[in-house]
Amino acid sequence: MASAPETAATAVGRRRPSGSASPADEAHPDLTALTSLQVLRHLETGPRGLTEAQAEERLVRFGANTVPGPRTDVWPRLFVRGLRDPFTAVLLCLGLVSAAVAAWGTACVTLCLVLVSCALRASGEHRADRSMAGLRELVATTATVLRRADPDGIPRVRDIPVGELVPGDVIRLGPGDLVPADVRLLRASGLTVRQAPLTGESTATAKVAADVPDAADAPDSPNPSNPSHTWHSSYDGVFAQRQLCFQGSSVATGGGTAVVLATGARTRFASACGGSPPRREPSAFDRSVHGISWVLIRFMLLTPPLVLMANAALRGRGVETLPFAVAVAVGLTPEMLPVIVTTCLARGASALARTHKVIVKRLPALHDLGAVDVLCLDKTGTLTQDRPVVHRALDGAGRDAPDVLRWAAVNAWWTLQLAELPTPDALDEAILDAAAPEEEQDDGVAALPFDPVRRLATAVVRHPRRLGVHTLVVKGAVENVLERCVLEEAERVRLFAVAAREADDGLRVLAVATAEFPHSRLRSSGGTPIARTRDYTPADERGLTFRGFLTFRDALAPTAAEALKALVARDITVKVLTGDHPGTAARACRDLGLEPGAVVAADRLDVLGDAELAETVRCTTVFARCTPEHKARIAAVLRAGGHTVGFLGDGVNDLPALRAADVGIAPRAAVDVARESADVVLAEKDLTAIEHAVTAGRRSSVTIATYLRSTLSSNLGNVIAMLAAGLLLPFLPMLPAQVLAQNLCFDAAQLAFAYDRPPPDAPPRPTVLRPRAFLRFITGFGALNAVADLATFAVLALALNRPDSMDDATVFHSGWFTENLMTQALVMLLLRAGRRTAAGRRLPGPVSWAAAALAGAGLLLPLSPLGPLLGMTALPVLFYVLLAAVLTLYAVALTAARRGAVRSG
Repeated sequence: MASAPETAATAVGRRRPSGSASPADEAHPDLTALTSLQVLRHLETGPRGLTEAQAEERLVRFGANTVPGPRTDVWPRLFVRGLRDPFTAVLLCLGLVSAAVAAWGTACVTLCLVLVSCALRASGEHRADRSMAGLRELVATTATVLRRADPDGIPRVRDIPVGELVPGDVIRLGPGDLVPADVRLLRASGLTVRQAPLTGESTATAKVAADVPDAADAPDSPNPSNPSHTWHSSYDGVFAQRQLCFQGSSVATGGGTAVVLATGARTRFASACGGSPPRREPSAFDRSVHGISWVLIRFMLLTPPLVLMANAALRGRGVETLPFAVAVAVGLTPEMLPVIVTTCLARGASALARTHKVIVKRLPALHDLGAVDVLCLDKTGTLTQDRPVVHRALDGAGRDAPDVLRWAAVNAWWTLQLAELPTPDALDEAILDAAAPEEEQDDGVAALPFDPVRRLATAVVRHPRRLGVHTLVVKGAVENVLERCVLEEAERVRLFAVAAREADDGLRVLAVATAEFPHSRLRSSGGTPIARTRDYTPADERGLTFRGFLTFRDALAPTAAEALKALVARDITVKVLTGDHPGTAARACRDLGLEPGAVVAADRLDVLGDAELAETVRCTTVFARCTPEHKARIAAVLRAGGHTVGFLGDGVNDLPALRAADVGIAPRAAVDVARESADVVLAEKDLTAIEHAVTAGRRSSVTIATYLRSTLSSNLGNVIAMLAAGLLLPFLPMLPAQVLAQNLCFDAAQLAFAYDRPPPDAPPRPTVLRPRAFLRFITGFGALNAVADLATFAVLALALNRPDSMDDATVFHSGWFTENLMTQALVMLLLRAGRRTAAGRRLPGPVSWAAAALAGAGLLLPLSPLGPLLGMTALPVLFYVLLAAVLTLYAVALTAARRGAVRSG
């Protein structure tokens, strides 16, 4: 390989020692500066392609032409990864501690919950992986290649699997083909290529077999495939070079012959994938749960030592209170959280896949979707379809001129009909769709198809009523048409200004002109006419009469306008990050009812400091001419500002942003690596599907938050009361068997949260578990629950009519057991977020029935045959009457506190 200071041309000119690496091993950007002949010599090939022996040898040396795919985790690995969940890890530790102190019942229940949680999460993600396996597609399946049996043999054209391509192969490209490797064009005819997966450029790029790159290929030069003189390429110089095509792009029109420069991991497609994805930063869901978890974990770690020290100091009890201390810590833990979160998210993901064809690959991503408050997306294919439509036909003064559209349709029709290889251009299709059919059709005589060099397309026609005259109808780039028209210089400048004004408004502009030629002439002696025999050539495109302009806009996605309104109604800010021209992006946004404001060209962000950048990103809706790095940087800045960011992308150029966002979203038609990097995959690139996914995420979030609020507030109240009772009573407030029975009843009832029917309308605002607000809520409601527990102690003393009733451990255990289950049932019933009637009343659901069952267990268990086994006994009727009064007051206070919490947000 040439040393760093050595030029590519020098490296090619030097003879390669026998047995050394092939020049194809050199970094292939060096080849972009060489002539076609130098490239062929460098690759040791020729226009006739490789021999079979050479191809086999190179296949062994370079390997298969495949991009390294992602590794799919096996089910056991997914299971073990579930242990990293904070609450799951805490449950595992508490289960082990319970086993260490011989609290076998608590240990068994806790460890079973850990196993169920990890199994559910692993199964859900494993199902998503299997669904994704059915969506994976190769970049290309076959390639048309020229191969020879021996050095002197005749090259034969045949199709081979794309994986067998090697550097030096000569291939043929045609309309609709996927480019199977990085190639250098040797011949091309009307070839245009879509490079959107690599660059984000919405329009097809013209490619020519230029011998060497020229200045026109610089990144800021006009894009030859786009007729407007104000449209520019927004990607780097290598992709802008017109003699190169890259793996991951596709042929839009025309065809050509090319030599393969690089395959497999050496292609720019593979390098853009960036190898193994970087370690994902914690998502919004992870951050919120971790914040709450660590507060609870610190409290749980602090509680056992405090209980032991207090009992030792006040009651003289030491090590024998260790099981009770562990029970207190377990009582504060929401044991069912991992199970309920996983079940709820899995059910939401399954419903999305079934009803809206949305695959959630990473279950917490569904919660993150519910928390999204900024959605970043591209323009092409999302807000607009990947095709143009005619906007207006204008005369030179900018007034409507239907005749201009008629002439353009004549040109488009006959250019297509008389072409040797008919390949309709997107602009021609838009013209023919917009033009009304005429009764009298012109007859086609000849056609000069669009040429990326002259940037014109010409049709020669004759009208049935105008015998002896041929009409040249020319359409193309404004500057190329106007320079061939007969115009005064001032008029030419004025017409350029009209076209520039339309282009600045986000429209593509074509110019249309005509010229008339007699197709026969009389003999000099006045005899019979002599017909024209010379073919029409580009030299005839002169002396034209200007007819007018034709403007185009991007076709809007059918559902985009309504979906944008729905997202805004959900309090989601939409930001458009596109590689297109600023005017084009602004125009599409305005047409869809999204006010673009001041459009910022992304290169301006490079010179901004952190504070200025954050403010610019916050205030800007549309960023144009974005590179992959710009998109990722914008997503990262938004996340650093406290936003939960979703990013919708489908190309290799979107990979950094997909990985930088909280939620990466890709359509099924995206390139493989984008689909694999995304957290959510859509059946179609449709904003409506995202709106459905956001709704599902918010519903799941509401259910999870409701469970956490009701469970943690109740648990905290019980723990406070248990600590107080442990210090006041001469006996343990609750026996280990009673703690186990109570937890089993709680856990069984709380599982209903995962199956509750949420309200049909998602919350209007993103749902995020904010630790401080959340802890304020559970602290307030926990204190209220503790007051109810302390009131129950007074009830027990009053009901039994004797001052020493609190010294009766069996009575105390029975009364508090019943009250605990009853208050838990009330909390579940009053704090749940179920479906409501038109009058605002909640409809019965799984949580309602579970709460009723829990209350029934609290009333009946002490009276059942299991009561004595658990150390409980029947209580007098007066206790139940007084308990009903306490519970009524508690329900009133709980309802009032809930309304106050809702009003305060």
